[in-house]
Amino acid sequence: MLDETAIEYRLAKLEQEVAALKQKSVWANWLENLIGLISDEEAFLEALKYGREFRDSDKLI
Repeated sequence: MLDETAIEYRLAKLEQEVAALKQKSVWANWLENLIGLISDEEAFLEALKYGREFRDSDKLI
C-alpha cells in the first residue's frame, strides 16, 4: 500500500493533469471551431428556431 507522501504526490500530479486538460478543452472555444462549418445559413437558423421551440415547449409543462 502507498504511504501518505506517495498518495499526495500522485494526487497533485492528477490535479495538474486535469488542469492541463481543461485548458486544452475543445469546449473552451467551441464557437470559433464551429464558425465556417455551416454552408447553409438559412437551414442553420431554422435548426436554431426548432431547438429554441423545443426547449421552450419543455418550460410549459
